This record gives sequence, C-alpha cells and structure tokens, in this order.
Amino acid sequence: MFCLRQVCLFTLRHYQARTLSSDLLLSQINSCTHEDEVFSLVGRNKARLSEKHVGIALNMLWQLQKKKPLLLRTNDYVRNHSQFLTLCILAENKVEHMEDEAIVDTLYSILRLNVEDHDSLAEALVTEAWKRLERQVLLSLPALSKFALCLYKQRRHFSPVIGKVAHIVDMKLNSIQDIRILSVLMISISDVISQSFRDRLLQKAGQLLEEKDEVHFNYARRILQFLQNVKLRYHPLLEKCNKIFLKSASHLDIHSISLIFGLYEQLGFDNADFRLVAKQLLSETIDDYYDPETFAKLFFTLGPMAGSRVRERLLVTAARMAEEFSSHQVLVILKTMQKMKCRNSHLLKKMASVLHKHLDSYHVLQLVKLVQYLVVLRCHNLELFAKLKMLLFGFLKSSVIPADTAAIIRVLAMLPSFQVEEIIINKAAAVLPQCRLHHLNCIATAVVKWNHYDQLHWQNSSELCVKLLQKLNDCGFQRLQKANNLNLLLEELTHVNGEWFAEVLSEETMATCQRLIDQITWANVLQLSFFLIKTNHYCPSLLDRIASVTVENIDKIHPFEIYFILFLFSAVNYDPPANEEFFESCIQHLISNLSCFETHHLVLLGHVLAVAGYFPPVLITRIFNVSFLSKLDAQLEVLPDTLKQRVRSRLMKLNRAVCLECPEFHIPWFHEPYCQRVFRNSNSRINPLRQHVHRMLIEILGGSHYARISVLTPYYYEIDFECILDENKKPLSYMAQNIPLDDVEGIHLSCDVKDEGRKALPPGAQRIALEFLDSKAFSKDSRHLKGEPALKKRHLEMLGYRVVQIPHFEWNSMVLSTKGEQLEYLRKHLYGVQ
Repeated sequence: MFCLRQVCLFTLRHYQARTLSSDLLLSQINSCTHEDEVFSLVGRNKARLSEKHVGIALNMLWQLQKKKPLLLRTNDYVRNHSQFLTLCILAENKVEHMEDEAIVDTLYSILRLNVEDHDSLAEALVTEAWKRLERQVLLSLPALSKFALCLYKQRRHFSPVIGKVAHIVDMKLNSIQDIRILSVLMISISDVISQSFRDRLLQKAGQLLEEKDEVHFNYARRILQFLQNVKLRYHPLLEKCNKIFLKSASHLDIHSISLIFGLYEQLGFDNADFRLVAKQLLSETIDDYYDPETFAKLFFTLGPMAGSRVRERLLVTAARMAEEFSSHQVLVILKTMQKMKCRNSHLLKKMASVLHKHLDSYHVLQLVKLVQYLVVLRCHNLELFAKLKMLLFGFLKSSVIPADTAAIIRVLAMLPSFQVEEIIINKAAAVLPQCRLHHLNCIATAVVKWNHYDQLHWQNSSELCVKLLQKLNDCGFQRLQKANNLNLLLEELTHVNGEWFAEVLSEETMATCQRLIDQITWANVLQLSFFLIKTNHYCPSLLDRIASVTVENIDKIHPFEIYFILFLFSAVNYDPPANEEFFESCIQHLISNLSCFETHHLVLLGHVLAVAGYFPPVLITRIFNVSFLSKLDAQLEVLPDTLKQRVRSRLMKLNRAVCLECPEFHIPWFHEPYCQRVFRNSNSRINPLRQHVHRMLIEILGGSHYARISVLTPYYYEIDFECILDENKKPLSYMAQNIPLDDVEGIHLSCDVKDEGRKALPPGAQRIALEFLDSKAFSKDSRHLKGEPALKKRHLEMLGYRVVQIPHFEWNSMVLSTKGEQLEYLRKHLYGVQ
C-alpha cells in the first residue's frame, strides 16, 4: 500500500512538472518576435514537443511573416531552415492526435508559407481532416471555410473532399451569417455545385451584403471571383459589390484595383463611377509605381482611360522597363495596347525583342493570345512570327484537346505568309467529331482563308480542303440536329460568328431554336435575345415566345436584361401580338428601377425606346437635364472609345426623336455643332450606284436642276436623292427655289438644317426623299425592315417628305435587269403610280 502511494505521488509530481513545463513552452512560443526564436525553442525542446506545440509553432511562423510587408517576407528562409523540417516531420507523425481545428490551422499556415501543395505533411493533414469529416466531425464554420480555402489553394477543385465540404455548406447554409465565411466557401466549392445550389448561394450572399452596413472590399472581391468561376454575370450581386468598392475607394491599392478591373472584364461588367474613382486614385499616385509588377497593373488599369499626357508617360515608361517585364507582364502590356488601340512602333518593337527570351515559358493558350495581340497591333517582326509558328506547330502535333487544336489552327491562319502543311488539315479532320460549334467555326474560318489566299501547296490540297469543309459542315449539322438542351446550345452559340456560320449553319440553328422553343424560360431569354441580335435574325415565333415569357416573369428579370430584350424588338422592328402589354410592362419595370442604370445606359435605353416609338416622360425629363448631361460628360471621359462614340451618337438621335415626336416636352435641339463636326470628318463618297441612279433621275425629271443627291435634311438626316413635285406632279427646279445644286462627286452639306430656315414650297408641292435600302436595312434572309430605317422614314414624313424606299432585292432583281425597266420602276415610285 505504501509503495503504491509513493508511485502515485511520483506520477502526479511528474505530470504536474510536465504540464507546467509544457505551459511554459507554449507561452515561450507564443511570445516569440522572430522566426529564429521559434527555431531555437524547437531545437532545444525536440523531445518535449507535443502535437499542440508543433501546431502553434507552425502557426507562429506564419503569423510572424504575415506582419511583414509582402516584399520583406522571408518564406524561403523559413521553409529551408532545418528546424522547419523538424517541425514538419513531428507534425506528420502526430497528425492523428491533433485537435480538429488545429489540423486546419496547421494546413493553412504551411500553405501560406508556400510549402508545395503535395508536400507529405500537407497530404497527411488533408487526409486526416477528410477522415474526420467523413466521421461526421463538425468543424466550426470559420474552420470549415479555412479548410475549404486550403483545398482551393491546392487546386483540388474537383476533389471528393471538396464535394464533402459543399454538402456540409448545403446543410448549414441557413445558419451562415458571416459574409466573410460565406465568400470563402463560395469560391472554394464553386466547381462542384449544382445550378440550384448556386442560386441559393447567390441569394444568401445578396441577403448578407444587404444586411451589413460595412463590408470589407475583399469579401465583395471574392463574390466576383465566385461569379467568374461559375461564368455568370449576375447583375444584382455585381451592383452590390460595385457599391462596396466605391465606398472602400480610399482603401484600394493598385493590386486591388487591377484585380477588380480584371474580374469586371471577364464578367462583361463595367461601371463608369468606379472607372472615374480608379482613374483619379491612380493618376494622383502614378509616380509611385516604379517596379515592373505594379507598373504592369497600372498600365492595364489606367492605360485605356488615360488622357493624352498620361498615356504618353505610360508608353514611355513601359518602353524603358521592357527588359524587366516577366513573361506574364509582357502579355498584360500587349493586351492593354490592343485595348488602347495603341500601335506605338517603339514600344511594340521593344516588346517584340523582349518576347524572344520568354516564348518558351508560355503555355499553348498564352501563345494563342500572344499571336492575336501581335497581329492586331500590326507587328512586323517576321523572326518572332517564325518562332511562334514553330512553337504552335509543336503544340498542335501533341494536342489532344479539341478546344486547343481549334485555337491553334485559328491563330496559325493569322500569321503572315503562312504555308499550310498537310498535317494541319489531317489534325483538324481528326478532332472535328469532338468539336463544339465555336471550335468548328474557328477551324472553318482558317481553312476558308487558306483556300482563298492559295496557301495550300501540296499535292491534292484542294481536294483535301473540300473534303474537310464538307466534314465541317456535316459535323455542324449533326451537332445542331442532336441538340436537345437550349441552355447548352445557347452557351455554345455565345462565341460563334463569322461567314462560315452565317452561310452554312445559320438556317439550321434557327430551326433548332424553334424546335426547342418550349425550353425558353426567363433564365435564358437574355442569351437567346443576344443571339438573335448578333445574327440579325427575324423569327416571329421566337420573338413571340420571348415576349410572353418576359411579361409573365417580368419581376424575375433584372432591368438591365430587360433593356437588351427591348433592344432586340426595337432593332428588328417587331410588334408581338400583345404589343402594348409587352412594352408597357417592360417600361414600367424599367421606370421603377432606373437607379440600376448608369448615366450612359439611360441614354442607350432612351434611344431604344424612341426607335420603338415610346417616350416615357420620367426617362426623357431625367436625361435632358443639365446636371444629368454634365455627369454624362464626365463619365464619357473614362469609357472605351467605341462605347463613347456610340453613346454620343445615340444621345443625338434621341434628341432628334424627342424634338420631332414630342414637342410638348420643349426639349431644344442642341446637337447642331456635333452633327456638323461628324459630317465634316466623314469621308463619304458617292458610289457608282448612286451616280447611275442620279443620271436616270435627271433623265426622268428633265434636267440636273430638278434633283439633288446626298442631301442633309433638317436635324441632319442624310437622304440619297431629293426632288420637289408640284401639285400636278411636275418637277420644280431648285434654281427657281434659289437652292444651290450639289457637286455630284461629294456629299452635300446643306445649310438649311433647321426646318424653319427652308423656303416654303408652293401650295400643293411636295418634297420627295428617295432612299436606297441595302441588305443592312433588313433582317437577315428576310424582307422585314429594321427599326432604324423605319424610324428614319417616320421622321422624314414628319419633316414633310413623301418617302420612297427602294429595297435592294427589288432593284437587283431580274425584273429590273434593263435600264428601261429601271427607269419605269423609278418613274412609278416617284409619281406615286400604282
């Protein structure tokens, strides 16, 4: 009994001593201020380190690094230290004894210290955590999000363990109230979720963003990353995230701004207010970016919206830094030059010379992008193109992915003086059955170009080319005929364009869409509208279905998406069966949500409605307001040039439409200087067809003084021909009216652009506007007049003209194959003879 008591006392004293010693060691590790102190403690206490000591030591090493600025971190030193290896070995041996959250913290710490993703310790920690999840061990939500982030950083995007995490998130979604935790989980599980689960996550994220007054911009950035991962442009969340970025503007640095711009670009989203804020922030600190990494980001974000002086500074600095740029940074500079439409020969030569040392480090899709940039920028470095051809050719031979093969063939066709080898045709033929429509289109475009420019020089090349094109056509038809899911089809059609598709598959594609018409829902109506806009198709059955689905689900469709749906109907000039209900429902929804639109978007919306004949007073009075127009001017300064020109043009057209159709609004015509400037800068010449018709009009009317060519009307409509007939259908001479005749060789810039400035006609006389309508005035493969030509006719009639429109399909028909028949046709239309 005495002996047993002695043993118990000894054991108790030993345990107490060890506990005190252990607590002291933990305290010492936690109080370290430098990595060497941690390593010193580890070296002196190897035998006494428990799993808790090891986990805390590894975590402390990361915390010490985290406190340092990015450029001063010494991750390499830490990882290569002998005692770090000791800690890793001890952690791997004790992983089964670690607490649940300690496993996650340890995994997170070593990954942040840049340990290899497949390091044995990382593998052991992931495996142990996975086992515990399978045993229904419940990690706290913060620990679960940290574990999910670790898996994401290890690129385990499709791993079963990510699936397990996604299942837990699905079960616990309603209990998540922290947007930080949710945003991490969303990007981590984005590759393994269903569409319904995705929608629940979007709804939850929107709810949490709405509830929180202050949200860190990093959480909003993760939401954007999630949308990019799932390839979804979801406007409600994009707008909420953008508001957070605007609120956090003072905390954004060049790294955050460039990342946001990159995500916006990939999501097809833009915001002029954010552009203005970014431009101001970056312009004020432009001298702070002197290292290649930050300068490349500055060039990417500021370059496309910089004024001429800042732009020149950026180009000069980029040329000076050229030799220091990494392979990725060179790509960023060239991509941005393309966006800026900048063909600065000095900088381009510098980039081309630097590229030689980086070419071998690019993967195949980077080389594809590189060729695109260089061709668009008109690089003339034949040596560089020769090396690119060699590298691409090597990738093509080994490629087994249809998308890569199609992309390589497409850019090979862009290379100057490229001689096609038979192996390329054979490689293309081999992958065709596996290709999607976009890839088929890429290959077809290349083959047609090679054949057209006679770049196929081996024996039987023409025969092989014809067989390949036939096989391309067959594969395209088969893919369309087998399509049974409209969503998947529209996804494939997103990037399809070009002559081959338009000539070969266009009709079959429309037939397929009509076959799947019952699958049109509020969720895919926007994509279908985009496709019809892009292809210029007029299909009443599809348009009717789009209209009915839109009206039935108006509250589910974002206002910005409604704009594009209305754009389709306005552009093709189509009134669905319940036309008034359709337009009024859409307009009411838009008017209730005008705050969703940026300033320039409201102008575009106003123009679309004007073409369709609608002028909502709330919208018109909001646009034609001094403060609104001032804000628009400021935003236009940072918009891309193409969009800037489009907005200015649409504002002019809207101003013209309001003046003509809604005089009760008392909106003045203030685009006179703009129109004069546009016409002065235009290089329009009268084509041979116009000259031919002008001569026939002279013959019909009895002299050159009876007809004018290329006339500008009040409010700056240009009409092909104008003449005046009196009440007895006799032509009136312009000389008698004291109106100067025009030089047949050039465009007439009339000075009588104000209606009240024109000389009054004799009683009963009428101005005739004769317009030739080419194929652009009609929907594809139809005789249905589009919205803009119909609007022009309406406005010309308001200006007092009788409008005679001559469609190309009538003028070029066999019925009018002789001059006599053409004269008779013109005479009947001029004199209104049926």
